[in-house]
Amino acid sequence: MSSPSKRREMDLMKLMMSDYKVEMINDGMQEFYVHFHGPNDSPYHGGVWRVRVELPDAYPYKSPSIGFINKIFHPNVDEMSGSVCLDVINQTWSPMFDLVNVFEVFLPQLLLYPNPSDPLNGEAAALMMRDRSSYEQRVKEYCEKYAKPEDVGAAPEEISSDEEMSEDEYDSSDEAVAGPVDP
Repeated sequence: MSSPSKRREMDLMKLMMSDYKVEMINDGMQEFYVHFHGPNDSPYHGGVWRVRVELPDAYPYKSPSIGFINKIFHPNVDEMSGSVCLDVINQTWSPMFDLVNVFEVFLPQLLLYPNPSDPLNGEAAALMMRDRSSYEQRVKEYCEKYAKPEDVGAAPEEISSDEEMSEDEYDSSDEAVAGPVDP
């Protein structure tokens, strides 16, 4: 059986190879940030969050600590600390799970299917139960205000790399700097 440090390295590399932007916090592999995009077909779509991950010494036998850095309006996320209330991470964690599961399954499921009966954010839970459309509107407002790509430190170019520059943007950028070409 491999040691927890080897497994930590392997899981972190697997996460990085899965196209997640990962920023190491220090020299070790125990603390880092991951840029997490809100799932499609949810009011969180278009939002980007910086999620802090802390791996305990006993990882993968003990669950990672997960917290949102920029604000998110959700019944199961503490608005002030960013702590996440998620049974899979907090109580039913298994060494069979890895970091990719957290970002591709557990967190998207949390955002798609909030549990207002076990809230960390009472206001979000109450609003969700009382008036779903107002709740979704507030989620979208928080996404606009706190979860834009620039809020997590990503350059806009990184987000829209699939889009080509318009001809005007392309032409003006080099000529303005270099001037006209000599004949």
